[in-house]
Amino acid sequence: MRLFDDVRVKRVTVAIAALATVALLATGCRPEPSGTPEPTASATLDKPTPGPSVSPIETELPDAGFDVPASCEQIYSAAMLSRLQSENPPLNDPGVTMLSTENADLLEVIHSGAPTLRCSWGQPSEFGLATNVTAIEAEQAADIESALQSAGFGCEALGGGTVCRIEQRGITLDDQEYTRGETHYLGDGAIVTTAWINFSPDGYTEDIVSTLWS
Repeated sequence: MRLFDDVRVKRVTVAIAALATVALLATGCRPEPSGTPEPTASATLDKPTPGPSVSPIETELPDAGFDVPASCEQIYSAAMLSRLQSENPPLNDPGVTMLSTENADLLEVIHSGAPTLRCSWGQPSEFGLATNVTAIEAEQAADIESALQSAGFGCEALGGGTVCRIEQRGITLDDQEYTRGETHYLGDGAIVTTAWINFSPDGYTEDIVSTLWS
């Protein structure tokens, strides 16, 4: 496939924050850095047909029915938090700069000024993940889902919302196999965006959904 050819030209690495050609993990429980990232090895297998535009929401959300948690520890069950701390610490390493998505529509929403919590797991390396919890308005959900489907994501019902996933496997220039992908959940009042590389714990997004919407 064309993407795999491109990937062989571009080394997949998130070890150095200055490398703009890969999905970079970002530091701290805070909004992702502003600006549009340069193209990287996307999880989409072919160049997608542009989907519907997703309008950013206002910074102030007086009628929002979802309160974004104040800390990353609050988005996981005790069991999942313990597992993450054991399998791939630390939480929010300052050297990790990976975005929680490479999808332009979702980045527009995250960078709109909407309340957002950011969490990452792992050290700067080719093994980790980044998650954002961002407040959205109800009317945005359908547009976001449509945009993700147009980008090649597979979507299905989960809880009271929709989960959309995409995954890619490849080989680096050092002949190292890797797996990377994105998993996004559209729930009542918020979207959970997660990008990962070589680290995707079973039930990760499902645990967040259960914790935040139970």
